[in-house]
Amino acid sequence: MGYLNSVLSSSSQIHADDSPVTGGGLRGLQVAKYHQSDNNVSASVGMSCSDNCQFVASNTNFELSSCNSQNGKFSYGYASSPGKRSSMEDFYETRIDGVDGEIVGLFGVFDGHGGARAAEYVKQNLFSNLIRHPKFISDTKSAIADAYKHTDSEFLKSENTQNRDAGSTASTAILVGDRLLVANVGDSRAVICRGGNAIAVSRDHKPDQTDERQRIEEAGGFVMWAGTWRVGGVLAVSRAFGDRLLKQYVVVDPEIQEEKIDSSLEFLILASDGLWDVVTNDEAVAMVKPLQDPEQAAKRLMHEAYQRGSGDNITCVVVRFLANLGGSSCESSG
Repeated sequence: MGYLNSVLSSSSQIHADDSPVTGGGLRGLQVAKYHQSDNNVSASVGMSCSDNCQFVASNTNFELSSCNSQNGKFSYGYASSPGKRSSMEDFYETRIDGVDGEIVGLFGVFDGHGGARAAEYVKQNLFSNLIRHPKFISDTKSAIADAYKHTDSEFLKSENTQNRDAGSTASTAILVGDRLLVANVGDSRAVICRGGNAIAVSRDHKPDQTDERQRIEEAGGFVMWAGTWRVGGVLAVSRAFGDRLLKQYVVVDPEIQEEKIDSSLEFLILASDGLWDVVTNDEAVAMVKPLQDPEQAAKRLMHEAYQRGSGDNITCVVVRFLANLGGSSCESSG
């Protein structure tokens, strides 16, 4: 409680947006690492495959993949931009790996706050920690929860007393066999299209939600209005990686939802709140539906959010499931 009060008293202004009320951070760390283009956009497209998969870079704007597979089950693409902000705190990860003879897909969007350090760390370590878990295949939900907690613990240890206000959301999708497991902390959302309908498969973790507020208050914290509802008047999400000084209240316990991958499951959208602040779930699904190329779909979402005035970084990952598309080989190029 003392810390929260001291933060409030030291904050020079109350923010109207959902960025944390803090004294600084590592903002802008990621900008130099993004591919340069007219819109500061990084984009990519890929296909899952069990063999003969080669990743190639065609130019400075895109990283593309081409592959030939007899059992490709999904394609994916992403687009990411700082948007109207001068710094970039969004990160994303797309990864195809083999675990115990299974080909798995791992996709994530990580929206940093208080600087980019926490989001960058989660991108670099979460999925590696997950696939090393001994129960990744046999008990995937437990493995995901353990990997979230382990990654958070290791981040806090690695930073010691540095970057005390750095934190990150996470929205992750794990594809194992005919299962899709979505896990999240914070407000980076996951939405699927099943049978033509938009279905949210994650819940935004906000401190004004009844159960979240109760949990925070039972832990000795409080929720107050400072431009939006915030934990201790500081942070606009109630679950996140990092946030050392709020860790007692801002937990990293992911909510996990499992979906069956079948012919009714068309595609998945993972995105930071730079999209969801200005585009509804139904609108996002309607934009993606006519676009078979997931890269183009991700770019379409990103540009629409920008045009609608999103004031945040914008990152979108689209995974399209191929159960009904027939062909077994694919190739993409710039």
